[in-house]
Amino acid sequence: MLHGKFYDISVSLGHESIDFPGDTPYQRKMVQTLEDGGDCNLSEITMSAHAGTHLDAPFHFFSEGKTIDRFPVERFVLSALVVHVQNRVSIEPGELENVNVLPGEAILFKTCNSTEGPIEKGVFEEGFVYLSEKGADWCLQKGVGLVGIDYISIEKYGSEGSPVHRKILGRGIPILEGVNLKSVPAGKYTLYCFPLKIGGGEGAPVRAVLMD
Repeated sequence: MLHGKFYDISVSLGHESIDFPGDTPYQRKMVQTLEDGGDCNLSEITMSAHAGTHLDAPFHFFSEGKTIDRFPVERFVLSALVVHVQNRVSIEPGELENVNVLPGEAILFKTCNSTEGPIEKGVFEEGFVYLSEKGADWCLQKGVGLVGIDYISIEKYGSEGSPVHRKILGRGIPILEGVNLKSVPAGKYTLYCFPLKIGGGEGAPVRAVLMD
């Protein structure tokens, strides 16, 4: 039995989750209900593979990149460091000088995306805090095993060529997007972020949890 405090850092699909512009909007509708005489309550879901809290795999941007189902399941259990970033625009190396993340650990960036609520509003906002290219380079230099952020994308909105995604995924490192770290103090945890096993998937929804 697992011991410790658990933090559910996933957003609820529906009223909290954000649809990225151009992606298939999340929709759930009832196919049949007990109330209307059906044999059971049964619903149908339409959504992007990148809806809500989700993982990006290298295949998202690289035709020869690893798909989500080709990662071993143990790859989604990692020691993780939650870092509280004060910059309200971007995540930059200057604010990370004293951050001691170990090779192979996950790093999760907690910003005002979480603390002020945009991650759970269900409405896309262009001015979210993003990981800069230099911030991505810092993560790669540290040898992290996963990079996570508290918004639906790690990339600056409108960024041409998606350089941050390409830098990180190009090293075979998964990206965890759409986590809500509002109630999580900065520090060390164990991260559990098992994606749906989608054959050939470039990404997949996850139920992400931290345990201290």
